[in-house]
Amino acid sequence: MNIHDKNFTPSEALIRYLDGDFVIVRPGSFVRCAVTGRPIPVDELMYWNVDRQEPYVDAAAALEAFKQHGLAGK
Repeated sequence: MNIHDKNFTPSEALIRYLDGDFVIVRPGSFVRCAVTGRPIPVDELMYWNVDRQEPYVDAAAALEAFKQHGLAGK
């Protein structure tokens, strides 16, 4: 089954985030950005926080999360 099949229903994946890699625990087509709530296709996932186990849609969302949690420099 692929995304172009008629009966394809997007589903949220469960991922364990590692340093420079991730492991798919439950298959799915996307994860949700921890800051914006926007869906991120698994094959486009580039930004996450290992300690907080959170994905981010882009670098700006990752920076915002780091600021919210007091992890960014001044």
